[in-house]
Amino acid sequence: MQSQDQKPKILDQVRSIMRLHHYSIHTERSYIDWIKRYIAFHLMKSREDLAGGERKIEAFLTHLAVDEQVASATQHQAMNALVFLYKRVLQLPLNETINAVRADRKVNVPVVFDPRGGCQGHLLYGRRASTDRETAVRERGANYGGRSITH
Repeated sequence: MQSQDQKPKILDQVRSIMRLHHYSIHTERSYIDWIKRYIAFHLMKSREDLAGGERKIEAFLTHLAVDEQVASATQHQAMNALVFLYKRVLQLPLNETINAVRADRKVNVPVVFDPRGGCQGHLLYGRRASTDRETAVRERGANYGGRSITH
């Protein structure tokens, strides 16, 4: 039981505010995990260690992009969790710009072959893919297990 002058633990406070605002349990778990990682990264022991949030958030997000090479969406999720912590839970404004190194965005390449074999040319050329195109691709050699084409 807590005394009147003692604040609840930071993660308990995050949980209660997220539940008050009807956040998904999955979002809650994810944000809690990111906040734990942030606190561990900076070796924080008390609420006072959370001061200077912009520089600390920037260092953590840069670490994620450079050292851990996380995806752009992952880095963005971590940033959202930390902004939530500072603005909603601690009610501290983040007035300075956060200029972290951004993670590279993943480039999605359309799938042309499916692992069961056969050309999926209709994805690129319409429903009736040319037999000549399929034959030319097969002659070059397609590795369906590795999803690659060899010359």
